Amino acid sequence: MNFPQQAVDLILAAEGIDQPGKWPGGGSGITLGYGCDIGADPASLEFWRGILSNEQMDLLATAKGITGRAAAQIQTRFAGIRIGKEAAMKVFMCTSLPREITLTTQAYPGIEKPPPEVLGAVTSIVYNRGTAMSGERRREMAAIRDTIASFAAGKIKQNVALGEIAKQIRSMKRLWVGQGLDGLLKRREAEAKMVESAIQA
Repeated sequence: MNFPQQAVDLILAAEGIDQPGKWPGGGSGITLGYGCDIGADPASLEFWRGILSNEQMDLLATAKGITGRAAAQIQTRFAGIRIGKEAAMKVFMCTSLPREITLTTQAYPGIEKPPPEVLGAVTSIVYNRGTAMSGERRREMAAIRDTIASFAAGKIKQNVALGEIAKQIRSMKRLWVGQGLDGLLKRREAEAKMVESAIQA
């Protein structure tokens, strides 16, 4: 499946390289490389097997499943572990990104039908927020899923679908306005613009 380079660049820029000794904040757990949160996703620690030493892996295993303030309280344990760019890119390209693309295609049936910019933008959202769609905080993600399904079924035109997807992505900003999370606001805007770039004149 065609995955746009601009989406790769967007995700890398938005995620940055996290170091396990510096907790990212919010509801995150201890995070390695490009957004590999072993608190929220304990199984992702295995992505680093063979890259980090067994001793480092054993130490990081003590952070699996721990998120939020509890993660903040243990961050200093991991100050001696450093993640370089080469290692971070290897895990991202070989494991993290392919997995997130698969999760996105499973959660958004028909996403292969619109232009690839939609897959790129929605994968960025899933990389950041996961695939859950229930509850008021997830209403836009559910609306995007429904719009993609309607387009894939031939019920709405492409430009209409793309416009609605971009609108819903921007609507998510309501969750982070005024919370000092400008990076997330910029990320959502970049994702919306990526989708809009595929709208035909």
